[in-house]
Amino acid sequence: MLLELEDVHVYYGKIEAIKGISFEVDEGEIVTLIGANGAGKSTTLKTISGLRTVAQGDIRFDGQVITRMPGHKRVLAGIGQAPEGRGIFPGMTVVENLHMGAYARRSDFSKDLAKVYDLFPRLAERKRQAGGTLSGGEQQMLAIGRALMSEPKVLLLDEPSMGLAPMLVNQIFSIIEEINRRGTTILLVEQNAQQALKIAHRAYVLETGQIVKSAPAADLLNDPEVKAAYLGGDLGPGASASPR
Repeated sequence: MLLELEDVHVYYGKIEAIKGISFEVDEGEIVTLIGANGAGKSTTLKTISGLRTVAQGDIRFDGQVITRMPGHKRVLAGIGQAPEGRGIFPGMTVVENLHMGAYARRSDFSKDLAKVYDLFPRLAERKRQAGGTLSGGEQQMLAIGRALMSEPKVLLLDEPSMGLAPMLVNQIFSIIEEINRRGTTILLVEQNAQQALKIAHRAYVLETGQIVKSAPAADLLNDPEVKAAYLGGDLGPGASASPR
């Protein structure tokens, strides 16, 4: 497997935010974490990328224990993240933001820049425009593109559809699927549980820092408890995920 968390505990001061979670992500998968606000989804991603400290347990990535590895070395190892809120540099141009995603690389990254522009033609059109002047959807594309510039083996996506119009939401999820088809493993945190479950291979449900369900995404999309809690009840015909 590519990524594994084993009995991971994380605290904010005296508050235990993550309570001994264990899960895995295999190479080539899209795995999604769903749950209510405050369930610990974003904290889990921050812990994997090294922004939060593990109090107990271990994280393994690509055959190596990375529990105490600094965040910048995790980027070099192959963990990329597009954070919640996008976190772009508003005063930098699009191309400068993308260059920042490749800051730790010494090799020529022109091919990867071309790949990002292929995925996001709008960024190529706006490459000399300041990041802060982009629309919300364009900024999300930029955040994902910047993460891809580090050549990640696994891409952590934190709420990529937040604040976007429905048409853009569909576009972003289609792009996520395309990134996966091109060979990048994806761990997705997303409030839009229905869309996330439609594109994922497997899913875990978090509640108050604990995993309470895990199953193929298609099964959870049709699970009555999951429907009631996260999907607004009966989704009607045609809402089932296609087998993946």
